[in-house]
Amino acid sequence: MDPLDIVGNLHRIKPVFQPIVSAINHDVIGYEVLARYKENQTWESLGPFFHDTDVPEEFKVEVDQVVLTQAVQTMMDNRKEGLLFINRNAKQLMVNNGDDLLQSLLQFKDQGFDLSRIVIEVTEHDFDEDFETLNHLLLYFKTYGIQIAVDHVGAKSSNIDRIRLLEPHILKIDTGIIRRQDGDAFQDIMYSLSMLAHRIGAALLFENIEDDFQLYFAWKHGSRFYQGYYLALPSFDPVGKGALSVDIKERMSGFVQREKRLLENRQQYVKHWEAKVRQLLARWEGPKKSDAFIDGVTEKFHNESFRMFICHMDGQQVSSNFRKKEDEWFVETDKKGSNWAFRPYFLENVMKMRESHAGLLSDLYSDIETKEMVRTFSFPLTDQHFLFIDLRYAYLYDHECLLA
Repeated sequence: MDPLDIVGNLHRIKPVFQPIVSAINHDVIGYEVLARYKENQTWESLGPFFHDTDVPEEFKVEVDQVVLTQAVQTMMDNRKEGLLFINRNAKQLMVNNGDDLLQSLLQFKDQGFDLSRIVIEVTEHDFDEDFETLNHLLLYFKTYGIQIAVDHVGAKSSNIDRIRLLEPHILKIDTGIIRRQDGDAFQDIMYSLSMLAHRIGAALLFENIEDDFQLYFAWKHGSRFYQGYYLALPSFDPVGKGALSVDIKERMSGFVQREKRLLENRQQYVKHWEAKVRQLLARWEGPKKSDAFIDGVTEKFHNESFRMFICHMDGQQVSSNFRKKEDEWFVETDKKGSNWAFRPYFLENVMKMRESHAGLLSDLYSDIETKEMVRTFSFPLTDQHFLFIDLRYAYLYDHECLLA
């Protein structure tokens, strides 16, 4: 499509609405506005037009203005509630210092359209532009109640500080990242984004959901909103919950039941391991004979573990490392005396075990030495000494509940 033809035939442009669904009430809470252009009796996406760097920004602003006006009017005519997500890149926003867009939005407000329903989407790539100017402009929009979403979050980890400074209302994550990233790298990205969202009070929105697995993945990683062809295709009418392709409430219920089963199964493993260690407690004769005690533990956890040791509650390791190599256990005496109190959650976890007199299973983490994803089962031998049993990845892999 020739950009000049598009700008010269604005009457051929119409907005389409892609529903955004809430994890809280399982209903449509808003729509992302996209643009279509009628050519030869076919409605074509204007995505290529907006992504073409050779098209003047003024052309894009003009087309966006037509789409936005029609979209707001459609929402008002149909008495549709909910949010309206509109895409604007940095260059478009900064045309005339964003005044054209703001004046249009203020006109909508005068017509009765609450500006808190408007969500301006900018991509993380936009932060490569003049961030100071962009940040100032977006903060100014926020003073009018307008919400801000950052799209394609995670594409550049170097922008986390800028996202924190902007404090957007919503972080949008493309589920395509699941296919493009290896498991370990993606877990690191998701952990960072979840922590960032928590710190700045932003909601997560997973977009481009194409199947049930991606919907489950979004749910499991704390997504408050969902969007994608699996749920609903964009349409000229802002459809409601009844037009969705899947029953979100039913899917969410299934996810909850699945997660509960995994957690129950995981807890059964923890109880089983606790029982095995309790059977050995009579053999505990104090820290000076900790190696002899662990020698007995290795027999009980030969299949599950690849490394174990005992620490004082202040973090000092009182035993050697017992490490399994090629199905045999070896003693690493040089590890005795190491202090692990600096590790995140170490002191918190030993205090929990001291109070509960029960074992704990850690989250999945990457082991510094092996670089594999592992978990650690820990157990209080006394109020002062704690056994740590590192579970090997191959064992976790064979038991879904331990990897979930």
